[in-house]
Amino acid sequence: MKSFLIIGMGSFGHHLCRSFERQDCEIMIVDEKQENLEDMLPYVTSAKIGDCTNPDVLRSFDVASFDACFVCMGTNFQNSLQITSLLKEMGANKVYSKADEDIQAKFLLRNGADEVIYPEKTGADRVAVRASSDNIFDCIEISDDFYIMEIKPRLEWVGKTIGELDFRRKYHMNIMATKIGEEIFPMPRIDYTFHAEEHLMVLGHIDDIQKVIK
Repeated sequence: MKSFLIIGMGSFGHHLCRSFERQDCEIMIVDEKQENLEDMLPYVTSAKIGDCTNPDVLRSFDVASFDACFVCMGTNFQNSLQITSLLKEMGANKVYSKADEDIQAKFLLRNGADEVIYPEKTGADRVAVRASSDNIFDCIEISDDFYIMEIKPRLEWVGKTIGELDFRRKYHMNIMATKIGEEIFPMPRIDYTFHAEEHLMVLGHIDDIQKVIK
């Protein structure tokens, strides 16, 4: 089970928290105001009140123990920069920082962010699904609980064909395309053989996809 630290519980932080909860992740949330935490308490492992621009406060969270940390501050961009930098200095494994403009993204990346999130372009569900698994490289929500996801083939699939695996019946998913490098090959035939180095673009229910990537 993956664990995540979310700093800043505004609108995007709330959506991200609920998305991670649906992925069965462990979540710690932090905000300066208690009222921003209260409605999320049923969905998280722990909640803390604190100013994360204070190194002592941030250090107390053992940030290196989380799979990733998310900086979801609201209007104070200077605080986002400072917290992003402190997280990397303290050994955070991966830092995702929220930005509203391209110029903000440039500064965040220079200050140590591994990835920048644009809330209006990248939904919280998409971020949570990608971050919660090392085997998901991208995802698009089609409707409630149905996604197209870019995943790695399981080891036992390699060298076998779609037909041999009876893929659709067994896994309840459709393979929309295969991808090697940046080249995409749509709608593979039933006699297509899986390769270790490729990615698969699959369409299915989130529960069915999660079963094959664990």
